[in-house]
Amino acid sequence: SMEDGWYKTGDIGMMIDNKFLKITDRKKEMFKTSGGKYVAPVVVEIKLKESPYIENIMLTGAEEKYVGALIVPSFNDLKEWTKKQNIEYTTNEEMIKNPQVKELFKNEVEHYNRQFNHVEQIKKFELLPHEWSIETGEMTPKLSLKRKVIMEKYKDALRRIYN
Repeated sequence: SMEDGWYKTGDIGMMIDNKFLKITDRKKEMFKTSGGKYVAPVVVEIKLKESPYIENIMLTGAEEKYVGALIVPSFNDLKEWTKKQNIEYTTNEEMIKNPQVKELFKNEVEHYNRQFNHVEQIKKFELLPHEWSIETGEMTPKLSLKRKVIMEKYKDALRRIYN
């Protein structure tokens, strides 16, 4: 329905060239930080997945002071990278604890953070050792994130982000 020239659909979008409405996020995915600022996570998540090293990511921060993220590395690309750095690739679990690997992801996150306003920027993140899938329960059949499931499953990682 049109009202004052606005479509009220429950979606958040942006006009492209004043012609096309690009739906960029669902309202229900939005969350509010403890400072009362709204964050639309999908926009940020899609951007960060442009990194060859980020397979999947979920922004966190509802009722928290800042935005955090759970990141699933793109393990194949990470293996290639470690080879070039002469780091012996052992297990995913070991690799995400490696200081050079952490630094790689810190640089990736900082690179993309520049494209967002202060509120949306990821302040802390945790790398996770397992890919998310429909089978393991983190993704819907349409490959959307099951946010509640992920928050529950990775409680410990979230605790580390907000400690």
